This record gives sequence, structure tokens and C-alpha cells, in this order.
Amino acid sequence: MEYPEFLLTLTAHERDSNNVTIAFTMGMKGAQKGYKTELILLSDGVHLAKKGYAETIDIGAPFKPMAELLPAFLEAGGTLKVCGNCMEHNGVKEEDLVEEAEIVSADYVVDAVMNSKRSLQLN
Repeated sequence: MEYPEFLLTLTAHERDSNNVTIAFTMGMKGAQKGYKTELILLSDGVHLAKKGYAETIDIGAPFKPMAELLPAFLEAGGTLKVCGNCMEHNGVKEEDLVEEAEIVSADYVVDAVMNSKRSLQLN
């Protein structure tokens, strides 16, 4: 299995809009620079993969709102993965996710963290 060069993990949602925005900003920049970039949403962060949820977060300048960051991250080639157990625990259903989100297991998360070249964890 191939793992990312740049792995970001995020556990926050609107309760920590700063970390959410920073994670997606750094992820977008990594993907734009040509790094194989992956962002894994864990814990409360799984809500960010829900359709329309990104539109609720905007911390202001100099950062872009999440409604722009999420699509920019994906358009730059970033991969969005979501912890399936965390989804179940937080009541997030597969049909609620944005089309680009991929559900992953805890085993995958551990392997990705251990095998990626570099990581940034925002919790």
C-alpha cells in the first residue's frame, strides 16, 4: 500500500475553527506543492466531511473560509479520509459525506501515521 508524503490528522470541528482552517490550509499548500497529501478526519473532525458543513467555518483574514479551502484542497490533489469508527460514534452517515471522502479503518490510520514521510497533527 502506498502512503502519503504529507499526512495531516485533525480531530477538531467548529469548536476549534482555527485548527480546522490551519489543517486545510496546510493540506492545500502541500498538495499544491506537488506532495502526495492526505488529511484524515478523526473524532469530532469527521463532521467536516459532511456535505455543506464546511460552509459554517470562516475564521477571517488572512485565511480563506472553509467553503473555499475544502474544494481547493481536493482540486490540488489532496485526499480526504474519514475514520469509520469515529463516524459511527458521532452519528455521521456515509450518505452524508462529500463525494470525495473515503472511509478508513483504525488500522489504516495507524499504518498511515507510521508510514507517511511527514505528518502534522492538529488536535
